[in-house]
Order: sequence, then structure tokens, then C-alpha cells
Amino acid sequence: MDISIVGTGRAGTSFARALRDAGHHVQLFSHDAIGDLTSSDLVLLCVPDDEIATTAERLAPSDRYVVAHVAGSRTLAELAPHRRVASIHPLAALSDAVVGPGRLRGAVYCIAGDPVAKNIVDSLGGRAIMLSDDQRSIYHATATVAANHVVALMGQVERLAAAAGLDLADFLPLAGQALEDVRRVGVAKALTGPASRGDMATIDAHLAAIDEGERSTYVAMANAAFELSEHRPSPTRA
Repeated sequence: MDISIVGTGRAGTSFARALRDAGHHVQLFSHDAIGDLTSSDLVLLCVPDDEIATTAERLAPSDRYVVAHVAGSRTLAELAPHRRVASIHPLAALSDAVVGPGRLRGAVYCIAGDPVAKNIVDSLGGRAIMLSDDQRSIYHATATVAANHVVALMGQVERLAAAAGLDLADFLPLAGQALEDVRRVGVAKALTGPASRGDMATIDAHLAAIDEGERSTYVAMANAAFELSEHRPSPTRA
């Protein structure tokens, strides 16, 4: 397939390499220097969400190619006035163009619109899911919590570790074990720590020890842990 990608950031460069590796012919353009699209089967917009509509308006409508975006929360309405449209959003953290292409291969994709979207996912060895427009915001919110909020939480771990004279790296194996337990036994059974056993004395000691600016996040997550612990299945007794 002949694919033109508009956008040279992390998403655009990651898609370009992954799609080339999958056997497609790929052209990569900056959003302000879009070249000849006449041979394209697909024009993939990898631009910031707020620039999708304006970038789409700059493209000449054509029945030859499909215009698609990779935004998780935006609908196909962003791509008017084009007739053949699609969206292809990967559930993958494209932190840079080094790891991004590998993460796109075999990923889960939320797709909509023209069947070419499913063809692209299949060529990358991925799995496609389809949602209605009114589901897209909650879907994207979930993806944001799963990736961005986890990173933000590691930012707090890094700050608290520094206050104890330690490094983030000292705690990453523990975080990895917790996520592996979630994968292995599910969220409820993976929960450990003072909230899981109702140990308020320990939590109060934590709050007294940490910086005041860190307490609101700690309290919010402790409350979430308390709520989760209340819905855990009772342990099986022999």
C-alpha cells in the first residue's frame, strides 16, 4: 500500500518505520510541507489533535485515497470534507521513534471508518476494536490513566525516593512486580500494603513523613486502594 504520513513527531516517525517494515511504501511529510499525494492509498494524519481538522482541510478531496487520523478521542467528523475517512488509534506508548515501531507491531488498535484501517492493523499483526463515537472519550480517558497517569505516579515515587536518599531505580522492580501481579491474578488480588489490611496507623505515619505537597496524591491513591480492598473476594478457608 502507498501511504503518506503527515507529521514527523513521535507518532508519525514510529508509524513510518513500522509500516515500512510491514512492506508498505511510505512517504513522511511535515504538516507544513505536504508533498504530492496523488499516488497515495492512505494519508495518515499524525498531527496534534487540535490540528487534525485544519490539516485535513488543506488536503484536496480525492476518491483515490483514504484520509485517517490516529487520535483516540476524536471522531471521523474531524476529517470533513473528505468522503473516504478512517481513524487508527494504537493502545501503545510511543515515547520515541526507537521503541515506538516495535510497540505498534501486535498492538491493540481502536479503528473506525473505511476498511483500509483494518487492513493496516492486520498488516502490523495487531488486533482491532471498534467503538461508537460516544464511547471514544471514556476509552481515551482509560488509555490516559493506563499510560500517562502511571508515569505521573512514578514521578511521585521518584520524588519520595529522593527524600529518603534513594533512587527511582530502587523501586522500579517493585512497581514491575505489582503490574505483573495485576496481569497474573487481576487487580483486586494483586493489591497489597497498608490499605489492603486497613492499617491506618501506618498510613498516618506515612502522611506525617512525606512532604505536604505529596500528601493529596497519596491520600487519593490510598482511598482508591481502600475502595478496591472492600470489593476483594474473601480468602478461601480450608
